[in-house]
Amino acid sequence: MQPEQIERILDRVLLQVEKPGRYVGGEYNSIVKDWDSIDVKVALAFPDIYDLGMSNLGIMILYEQINNRPDMLAERVFSPWVDMEDVMREQDIPLYSLETKHRIRDFDLLGISLPYEQLYTNALNLLDLADMPVRSRDRDASYPLVIAGGHACYNPEPMTDFIDAFVIGEGEEIIVEIAQILQRMRGATRDDQLRALAGVQGLYIPRFYDVEYHPDGTIASTQPNTPEVPQRVLKRIVPELPKPFTGFLVPNIDTVHNRAPIEIMRGCTRGCRFCHAGMVTRPVRERSVQEVVDAIAEIMANTGFEEISLLSLSSSDYRDVHELVSTIHDEYAEFGLSMSLPSLRIETASAELLDKLGDTRRSGFTFAPEAATERMRNIINKYVPTEQVLDTARSVYERGWRTIKFYFMIGHPDETLEDVWAIIDLCKATLREGRKILGNKATVNVGVSTFIPKPHTPFQWVPQDTPEQVLEKQRILKRELRVHGMHLRWNDIEGTEFEGFLSRGDRRLGRVIERAWEMGCKFDAWQDKHFHDRWLQAFAEFDLDPAFYTHRLRGDEEVFPWDHIDAAVHKKFLLEDYRMSIKEETRVDCRDRCFACGILPKFTETRSQTPAEAWECPPVKPKGERRRSKSDDAERAPNVTLMP
Repeated sequence: MQPEQIERILDRVLLQVEKPGRYVGGEYNSIVKDWDSIDVKVALAFPDIYDLGMSNLGIMILYEQINNRPDMLAERVFSPWVDMEDVMREQDIPLYSLETKHRIRDFDLLGISLPYEQLYTNALNLLDLADMPVRSRDRDASYPLVIAGGHACYNPEPMTDFIDAFVIGEGEEIIVEIAQILQRMRGATRDDQLRALAGVQGLYIPRFYDVEYHPDGTIASTQPNTPEVPQRVLKRIVPELPKPFTGFLVPNIDTVHNRAPIEIMRGCTRGCRFCHAGMVTRPVRERSVQEVVDAIAEIMANTGFEEISLLSLSSSDYRDVHELVSTIHDEYAEFGLSMSLPSLRIETASAELLDKLGDTRRSGFTFAPEAATERMRNIINKYVPTEQVLDTARSVYERGWRTIKFYFMIGHPDETLEDVWAIIDLCKATLREGRKILGNKATVNVGVSTFIPKPHTPFQWVPQDTPEQVLEKQRILKRELRVHGMHLRWNDIEGTEFEGFLSRGDRRLGRVIERAWEMGCKFDAWQDKHFHDRWLQAFAEFDLDPAFYTHRLRGDEEVFPWDHIDAAVHKKFLLEDYRMSIKEETRVDCRDRCFACGILPKFTETRSQTPAEAWECPPVKPKGERRRSKSDDAERAPNVTLMP
């Protein structure tokens, strides 16, 4: 079907669906190139609805990287919501790109973003809507090459039946290299194309690896079956963060985040043992204050966004956070620009910084202590004294914020009911402090999620709490936090179990994922769309037990499904850290002391043009002109998040 035909049908049917603006394209700042004059065409897919995908910074960065090249184009595609999918199947509309309405099948490369595991069935559904076989082996070179990247791809094994190649690590450079190789290999067989790609660092091609299992179902080995590929696939690391993305597309409808994000720092040195992102995004790389401020100027000139989100895993660990906040305020407060710092830590959020961010009209501060006892914070390596949490809460209430938002996790390794009761005690103590200052206007919102062990973390060996354990803890929290001025939110049991078995799954789960999709599973991240009974049925059909992946303690020497994926942090380092957690021992921030996690020597193995001697760990302070900070208070600073 030609683009003109697709557009004619869309003109006729779009008023039948909710939010037709999701499907028309034409956003301000979108890039439309002459299709016939471009040699390499790339479709960038986020396998969820437009409202979520348009807020994904990674997709936008890749969109710019490819479209900056005169011989390439990148266009976007998102999963249609169920009403639009029904219309598309009824009208035989193939999945198409937003920019030019070309069929996804007409592109050379389809890049799918997989930031979390709940998108797996959506990815299969997206392939099917594109009129493509869902299994990689069934697609020849007449179809686009299908690659996937994102944090969920650090354990790619559950999706290996469906994806031709996985990008392990950071995508800014590798996406262009892949497109260039496809350009050279046009007309070759799919197998030859993949063999040509095998030399790209950070690219995992699953058909070139074989998995053997022990009789008990654990992995015996994962070995290459061809000499072209490495024994272990080292993640791709971008040595120096590229210029911040500023050409944000202005969406047609409201999205989940109506603001422009700027990544001020990548990586984290805190070493929280539960945190997948903190382990796989090492090392830390920072942008200079000048670079961030210049990017804000471009964003304001290019878009209508009135809020800037300064992104990182730990914004208060950014070396010049005070200077940055002061400079942004001094230069942009008169324009009504709002700032969001989504990940400050309690122990480093000084009163001065709170004052600079202060605005009593804003909703509140979010603390993420994760655990409520000092013993448990030692176990997870996120130590902060309880009194310090209360001191910071008092500081926030004193500056006029009415709401404290707490994020906790239950189900941490070695957690007891006493640790759960401590959540209740800390929340009530915080509310008492707020009422001393603000009276009944003070409130505490409490979000309690369930801990899910993740690959490439010190807790990858531990069992996940059973549903019975989680329900008991949730019952206590629901009963005891039913207090005026306090609001509790929690995760549903089935969603937690679902994420748990996919997170640490092996290659055999591909059959389960495909069968669940065949039974109608999709949009599993949406609670009302997740049909857990169908997933359990799919497990049963293939004689697999979900508890094998979720509730089983792993032995120290067990081979994991992801062990051939090298996240540049040694497994022996993670095991040592896990053993330290059992003894309730902590590590200091590795900016203060190096623990030889493995990241520095891995840098020297990268194929970057940056000389190895330029690297330091901890990283050097970014170079570039500095702006003088001033002491004036910021006028507006919404939704600031504090993390201890």
